Amino acid sequence: MTRTPLRTRTRPRTRPRAGARTALLCAALLAVTIQTTAAATVSAEEPGGRAGHGGRDCVRTEGPRDERARRILAVTRKAKKDLSLKSVQLRVTVDGHEVVTDALGESMTGVRAEPDMHFRAGSVAFAHIGTALLRLVEERRVRLDDTVERWLPDLPKADRITLRMLATNTTGLHDYVSDPAFLAELEAHPFRAWTPKELVAYPLRHSFWYEPGASWSYSHANYVLLIAALEKITGVRIDRLVREKVTGPLELRDTQNNFTPDIPRPALHAFTSDRGFYEESTFWNPSWTTAPGAVITTHICDLARSAQAIGSGELLSPRSYRTLLDPGTVGLGGATAKCPASICLKQTEAKHFGFGVIVINGWVLQNPSFSGYAAIQAYLPSARLAIAVSATKTPTTPDGNMAQEVAELIAAELAPGTPLDDLS
Repeated sequence: MTRTPLRTRTRPRTRPRAGARTALLCAALLAVTIQTTAAATVSAEEPGGRAGHGGRDCVRTEGPRDERARRILAVTRKAKKDLSLKSVQLRVTVDGHEVVTDALGESMTGVRAEPDMHFRAGSVAFAHIGTALLRLVEERRVRLDDTVERWLPDLPKADRITLRMLATNTTGLHDYVSDPAFLAELEAHPFRAWTPKELVAYPLRHSFWYEPGASWSYSHANYVLLIAALEKITGVRIDRLVREKVTGPLELRDTQNNFTPDIPRPALHAFTSDRGFYEESTFWNPSWTTAPGAVITTHICDLARSAQAIGSGELLSPRSYRTLLDPGTVGLGGATAKCPASICLKQTEAKHFGFGVIVINGWVLQNPSFSGYAAIQAYLPSARLAIAVSATKTPTTPDGNMAQEVAELIAAELAPGTPLDDLS
């Protein structure tokens, strides 16, 4: 899951590491089923399958590639080699039209990576949930500044915490993902199934970093609690609510929740050295990442469509779209006597957390990275440019979100005046 949009180049974005290694886990999650053949494809009869392209609708770009596509593939191939990546999937669109779709490398040894292979999408779910909440506000079913004691009566300071604060990470709650006790348990038992109650118990052992609404700090617990509140507000399970409000209208048929460590075939396999040795992590249980019903899988074509739709505010009114991009977070954060600068990160116009999204130099994005998977969906409204990348690791891949590293290089080719990096 995404711990923060503001990173340094040498720090991993979100990954539980062995021993004293720092765990920075990006907003992201989902599990995977075994792929049985190198040419495994989704048929129209399988989950996620649709007619066309012999039962596949997310395939490599066919026919001659234009100059932009050739440049994108050139920098991607170089990045794959330089970063020692096992696989890279990518799709780039402009104004919704495909520029290039491709997949490089292997899913497993001897199994070629394909664009339609599904992977864990983690914190992309937060962008969808944020948009779903804004749509509920437009329908006058709830207000962003409603306090949550009606739906979360056992939450400390519930009468001062609002839905807006949960969605924008301004409650002051600690993040269980950076809690040493949680990390030790997760490292020892990567297949454990976690409940929301177990997850939220970790931050509730600590005092708040600050009074609700007074600053900014990333915490996965905020979205675990927001999901619980939304389910009580609507009486609808979160996966169904998001399907109704977001993924259904956008026809993201290959983006779906999984209540188990399963994933529709074909699956992109993941590998990691998080526990001190290189191992397959495809089937590690992703339940710790957020509440049940919001642990999603996707493929690269759906991810690019999600980038475009969320980043452009396609489902929102102009007013709600402005809230998506800055719900009041700009100007918050900064070190205090109780909260260090590494936790209460300064939110600026150039770099800040929006409503379930990250805004960097005008780009609207989410960047899940955990347990060997890394991805990014990024959209630049001024150019109507969508970039989607996923990546998996070899034993020598550097720390951090390597999908974002690849996307930054693609962005530099297509929008050189508007860098996707965070300038840190």
